[in-house]
Amino acid sequence: MSRRVVGPFNRVEGDLEVHLDIGDDRVQDAWVVSPLYRGFEQILHGKDPRDAMVYTPRICGICSVSQSVAAAMALADSQGLAMPVNGELAVNLILANENLADHLTHFYLFFMPDFAREVYADEPWYPDVAARFRAVSGAAAREVLPARAGFMHLMGLLAGKWPHSLAIQPGGTTRSIEVQEQMRISGILFAFRRFLESTLFGDTLENLLALDSAGQLYAWAARFPPQHSDFCRFLQLADALRLDELGQGGDTFMSYGVYPDGDGQLFGRGVWQAGRLAGLDPALIREDLSHSWMAQRRNPRHPYDGVTVPDAEARDGYTWCKAPRLDGRVVEVGALARQVVDGQPLLRDLVGRSGGNVRNRVIARLLEIARVVVAMEGWARELKPGQPCCNHSPIPQEATGCGMTEAARGSLGHWLKIRKGRILNYQIIAPTTWNFSPRDANGTPGALEQALVGTPLRPGETDPVAVQHILRSFDPCMVCTVH
Repeated sequence: MSRRVVGPFNRVEGDLEVHLDIGDDRVQDAWVVSPLYRGFEQILHGKDPRDAMVYTPRICGICSVSQSVAAAMALADSQGLAMPVNGELAVNLILANENLADHLTHFYLFFMPDFAREVYADEPWYPDVAARFRAVSGAAAREVLPARAGFMHLMGLLAGKWPHSLAIQPGGTTRSIEVQEQMRISGILFAFRRFLESTLFGDTLENLLALDSAGQLYAWAARFPPQHSDFCRFLQLADALRLDELGQGGDTFMSYGVYPDGDGQLFGRGVWQAGRLAGLDPALIREDLSHSWMAQRRNPRHPYDGVTVPDAEARDGYTWCKAPRLDGRVVEVGALARQVVDGQPLLRDLVGRSGGNVRNRVIARLLEIARVVVAMEGWARELKPGQPCCNHSPIPQEATGCGMTEAARGSLGHWLKIRKGRILNYQIIAPTTWNFSPRDANGTPGALEQALVGTPLRPGETDPVAVQHILRSFDPCMVCTVH
């Protein structure tokens, strides 16, 4: 048995190390280390509750809208404030814009370049994939970056700027919508759909979303050569490298639900485990600090009563990340969890056959892009130019509030306590905190730590490529992980 430290990783937002025990050319055990401490929760203590709208988006520069939405929801909950329909639609469009841009960036610029590495040079598919996805110089980057930039113009119209916009507020958005802006939003979505259908998928979004089983997916892919689309290229790689056998964790999936849509949500809330969907009770969430570099670690606490006090000398600590648990269970969050919880038939079939794994996580992100773009087209049509976009209410002197949403990487929650008109406590659990959590007091590893066990190593590898595929399949955002 040998111990190996892998990291820091490139193409990851923030700092990350993974400590591996290697035996028989496989990972026998893993410890995921977040070596950066930030302390946004402490910064917020004593502030005016409205200051959360300024500070929390700056937790991260690539998912700042998600933080804004969660903070706005927590404040709205404390105020008993609801959004007008226009505000709800605008927030959906802004959040979806960021989430889909993240998915696109992850696939093209973070995940696929690993298959252009020299370790795969002897594979028959390598020349085409390397020319297409090599970091910086690949042909795909020259196509996806303009498409992404054009798509992000929607953010400029609705939020004014990105990242760290202040357009999202507890009662809606600060930006009213006029007819010409509604038309421009529809034009942006049309152009983005055209890129997806011509380049990413090579088929209409409706045809892709009609696939409801693994058999149908692979029958669809068999109709085209791999060079037909980037999704076809990925499916070829997934089959050749058996990515469906790589990175399976505990297979308990959680989603807070996201995108209010009429009386419900576009993607529903719940927990999926052992082929069954159950309700989600937020009161069962606890944060365990037993293996974190944190003080006051006795007894896991609900976020309303959470404590974030750093202690770099804490016994048994090995990371700045906390260990959130749902009723004591390790859960996986992200696009795969969202789609499985929501009942998307293709993803449920894939997970039923092979569980959560590298292939299924990537397919879930790409299918989510297709599903959400179709929804965005509907939201854009439903906007009512000239109608109110924001409601207002005073901040209470004494209150609690919770904001739960879904960022690109999974479930994001903000919990707020207000006393004497000031923030008494503010706690955040980010998606990567769930996925990259350390062991808890029972010694149970987090989702990524479990997913890494059993990972094969190629002969002579010092920087295991399969470990990187698994890690990137979760699309970590480490600066959010440690707040």
